[in-house]
Amino acid sequence: MTAPTTDKTVSDLAQRHEVSEDAVRTLLAALRAGNGRQAQFSHPELGGMGQWSAGGMVMVGDMFDASMKEKVDALCTDLAKRLSDGDLPDEPEQAAGQGASAVDKPWPEELGRPSSTGSQDGMRYAVFPESRRLAIDTDGRIEIYDTGDHRIGGAAQQQGGGSSLAFSSQNGPVRLSELRRLD
Repeated sequence: MTAPTTDKTVSDLAQRHEVSEDAVRTLLAALRAGNGRQAQFSHPELGGMGQWSAGGMVMVGDMFDASMKEKVDALCTDLAKRLSDGDLPDEPEQAAGQGASAVDKPWPEELGRPSSTGSQDGMRYAVFPESRRLAIDTDGRIEIYDTGDHRIGGAAQQQGGGSSLAFSSQNGPVRLSELRRLD
């Protein structure tokens, strides 16, 4: 399967489910991280922060927005089936000489496998609980943060007075600025 096939599938699903290609790629990355059975994501078109699990569990930012839950469930179910059937590669591949897009650029291998991923407004993140790391990719530049004793969950970009990224953890909300950036 080639990258153009993945691009066409993403484009087709975006049209079918009436969302942007970025929203589809966000869910695709989250499903890949969840082995095609679950996804934890954050995207404004998908109701902000949310979760999906095969078998019917769907949560979105507005718990009373049934139509958003249905949209997320349908798109995740469609993507999960395509991943399971082998219609999409397990990981995005780049042809020699091609630059990776901000969405497809792989995370540093030494971090391990992410437990959750998401993207919003040209920024994406991945949580690596085994190495206690959080990776933030802004316009192709990846920064790594030490999560310390925080077990990071979902993320939400907060607006007003400048944008900032905040994450949920077992200790309550934690702002990116509170985590130690590694060089």
